Amino acid sequence: MLKCRSVWRKLAPFAGASATLCRQNVRRTGLNNGRTPAHVPAAHMATGPAGGGGGGQNHFYVLLVGGTCLGGAIYAYRTVKGDQRRYQERIAEISSRPHRRAKEATTSIRTEAPADGPVFGGAAEEAPAEPQVEEAARRDSAQPSLTLPWHAPYLLIGGGTASFAAARSIRARDPGARVLIVTDEPDLPYMRPPLSKELWFSDDPAVTDTLRFKQWNGKERSIYFQPPSFYISPEELSKAENGGVAVLTSKKVVHMDVRGNKVKLDDDTEISYDKCLIATGGVPRNLQVLDRAGEEVKNRTTLFRKIEDFRSLDKVSRNTKSITVIGGGFLGSELACALGRRSHDSGLEVIQMFPEKGNMGKVLPEYLSNWTTEKVKTEGVKVLSEALVKSVTCKDDQLEIKLKDGRLVKTDHIVAAVGLEPNVDLAKSAGLEVDSDFGGYRVNAELQARSNIWVAGDAACFYDIRLGRRRAEHHDHAVVSGRLAGENMTGADKPYWHQSMFWSDLGPDVGYEAIGIVDSSLPTVGVFAKATAKDTPKAVTEKSGTGIRSESETEDVASSAAAPSAPAPAPAVAREDDYGKGVIFYLRDKVVVGIILWNVFNRMPIARKIIKDGEEHADLNEVAKLFNIHED
Repeated sequence: MLKCRSVWRKLAPFAGASATLCRQNVRRTGLNNGRTPAHVPAAHMATGPAGGGGGGQNHFYVLLVGGTCLGGAIYAYRTVKGDQRRYQERIAEISSRPHRRAKEATTSIRTEAPADGPVFGGAAEEAPAEPQVEEAARRDSAQPSLTLPWHAPYLLIGGGTASFAAARSIRARDPGARVLIVTDEPDLPYMRPPLSKELWFSDDPAVTDTLRFKQWNGKERSIYFQPPSFYISPEELSKAENGGVAVLTSKKVVHMDVRGNKVKLDDDTEISYDKCLIATGGVPRNLQVLDRAGEEVKNRTTLFRKIEDFRSLDKVSRNTKSITVIGGGFLGSELACALGRRSHDSGLEVIQMFPEKGNMGKVLPEYLSNWTTEKVKTEGVKVLSEALVKSVTCKDDQLEIKLKDGRLVKTDHIVAAVGLEPNVDLAKSAGLEVDSDFGGYRVNAELQARSNIWVAGDAACFYDIRLGRRRAEHHDHAVVSGRLAGENMTGADKPYWHQSMFWSDLGPDVGYEAIGIVDSSLPTVGVFAKATAKDTPKAVTEKSGTGIRSESETEDVASSAAAPSAPAPAPAVAREDDYGKGVIFYLRDKVVVGIILWNVFNRMPIARKIIKDGEEHADLNEVAKLFNIHED
């Protein structure tokens, strides 16, 4: 009909002009006939020169208009019929597309081999790949939603701790919610701390497959938050009557359209959403000298972050003679101690090097850092402090690490544990702000980056009402920020005021918990006492039943930070160089902004309240009594 209308618009001027000309000729003929004398016979009027010319022109214009109308009608009829035919063909083509694609995928490589065996060098060489292609075709045809834009009311980008905590929180407040988690990892959501802690102390030779481990208290658990039965498949999500949580694994979000409320995956699949959480975490940093090194060096270097990294390093540690850990922070020191423990039985040489004077030199005061370094050495680790890497080369099937002070270290494998870079790849396409000082997406107190976009975990740069804008990279922060983001996605509108904690264990005998800003450049006050058998990570997990200490600590609340009314027991005086257990206070403008509990456990709510109060304390020894460090 649209084409008919356009055709008539084109022909109308001609038809109008013809009609006008006809009317003019009629008028002209009438005037001429009016001048004809009355005595002229009527027959002459029909055949006379004056009237005969006007009648012929009238017949011509009538035929022209009629022919034009008839041609337009025929053209319009054919156009309408053609449009109907093309419309039917298009509908049939769309409805048969999945079946045709599956058929093409399976028949394009199907080649029948001769009876005497396969033919090499021809199409028959592709026959072994037929099951995989057929499976891919079946999967594609069975999931047509993956080829077309589809919808998730709650879309969570990232499959880590923050994302899982948000999913659980959303479902708690909205039992019928449909939640989709998209992760570029092949695994379901899991906890990362055991990758550098308990898994390395497992006696199970199949631990890399089972990913189950015994905690210090002897209880066994899995690294995964929930078994596969907890989740539903992405294909069933839109049809699930009671909602559920689905995980789309091995898929990466590469583009985010904030105005259109949709994202694009690395396979060009588009997913629309109502509300979205960005919990992309971070990626391990690497040294520039390792980035610039050749492929041989890169193939012998591990950037530790994921399950596959744990499996790879575990295999390397069982099949090589020497491993060097570069980095003296939490992760580097934990891995060095874990590998050192393994070296007692295998003879593996473990070297740890870092630019600071001692282990965790950026966090601990110098005296405690040096003491920690000696403890690490007792685990079988060769420690090289104040070591700056100048170059790394491969020579004689070994890696040679040349330091800037001239020292040369030969090793078989390198583990780079030099920090984490927040993953903000979506910032450009989404138009989200990235903090120039701390990195990560800048969010408000409700963890919002936009009206329907939230950020949680390592990638969030949030404003702390006590300590200013900051970013945290710890398990407890991921749990709490993810949980709060999930609540706010369901309308809670709660601000993030939580002081997250983190913990690190250097084996079963030395561990600490920290909160706030713990920076060795700040003034510190440490109060220590002699440790007892119960002042170890192993002892505290035997009592609490869990090695993931933040799961219980974040639920507790300290009712008061006042000193106990009863007098404290007589202190067990520690030797000057014995830091068995104690409390380290970090000060800024005479106010406590950070606290480390050294082999002191189950006291984190007290530390959290001290920082929240933000008061000056004349005698921190009195404040230390709140933690009962002098109890036997």
